[in-house]
Amino acid sequence: MRFLRTLSTRGLLFVGVAAALLIAGGTTIALATTGGSGRVPREKPLPQAIQQGLGASRPAGLTARITFTNGLFPNGALLGQTGSALMSGASGRLWVRNDGRGRLELQSNAGDVQVVWRPSQATVYDASSNTVYRISLPAARREKGRHPPPSTAGIGAFLAQLAKHVNVSSAQPSNVGGRPAYTVRLSPRETGGLLGSVRLAWDASHGVPLRAAIYARGGTKPVLELKTTSISYGTVPLSTVDVAPPAGARVVDLGALTGPGRGKPEAHRKKPAFEFAAPASLAGLKRTATRPVGRGTLVVYGEGLGAITVLAHKGGTGAGAQLEALPSVLIDGVPVHELATPLATVLTWERGGVSYVLAGSVTPSVAESAARGLLR
Repeated sequence: MRFLRTLSTRGLLFVGVAAALLIAGGTTIALATTGGSGRVPREKPLPQAIQQGLGASRPAGLTARITFTNGLFPNGALLGQTGSALMSGASGRLWVRNDGRGRLELQSNAGDVQVVWRPSQATVYDASSNTVYRISLPAARREKGRHPPPSTAGIGAFLAQLAKHVNVSSAQPSNVGGRPAYTVRLSPRETGGLLGSVRLAWDASHGVPLRAAIYARGGTKPVLELKTTSISYGTVPLSTVDVAPPAGARVVDLGALTGPGRGKPEAHRKKPAFEFAAPASLAGLKRTATRPVGRGTLVVYGEGLGAITVLAHKGGTGAGAQLEALPSVLIDGVPVHELATPLATVLTWERGGVSYVLAGSVTPSVAESAARGLLR
């Protein structure tokens, strides 16, 4: 979308983190702390534990107190400031109704954030910049009644296919935020990339997700995590979730979120407005794809989680002072702005009137080696 090229670096990162929270809330997620005292469910094979959750009665709504941890930016050092609650982590409250509406509030000294959604639209208000990000959601298909959950055999067959690409643990009986729960750990089989694992827990009685955490490879603490300190089920009044942002806030319309498969076939896409001589390999990775994107060209090196992408186009990046606030390194005498996180590294620079953005789930040293190959 065009707006992605016009947002500042901070705004783009903010929207990305907000999208993750929106997905969590939109799927009726109530995230809770691991451990604690209380009952645990009896041990079951993973297909049976999943089927039990899928077949559980849907609660009328839920209310929870939550804590959001963001360890993507060590020491809160992003662009020389703490940013907002989404960028530095925060605590808050979550309300979800069973009609597709919900609200998430996060409070921190860096600035509060409020996410409100309904079936057709979602808004994210960032108090630190007094900005509202608004996005239209695709229309949900209305279905009469509720389909029965898949059989354990069907779930087992799906897990067998998934296990070809992902290591899947058994369903571990646990108590999450005082609720009997099952916890599962997923980790990629391939060795590329910095993603270590994803851990999910769900309420054994209601099937509601209770915890979500993402770990970097080799890490013992989650890089991103949502958890609650308390949760209760019951009807949530419409007035609780139907809350408008401040009238004087600046509004950024992000347009419509569309599903996959709506773009033009590769053979019918126009040539990029700008093409550059992309080398056959970077940092030991072979070039695997080249396609036009907006005013420039996107080139992919490698495959899977360890792939590196390069976007090049004529003209400035449009981020101005936001990019200049990022840490800078010299690569072959060229100043390159670098954003390094436990899960990915992003480099950006300008040379000869051409702007480059290089990104991948790789370490800074690998990303810098790839950039060096483009600067030769």
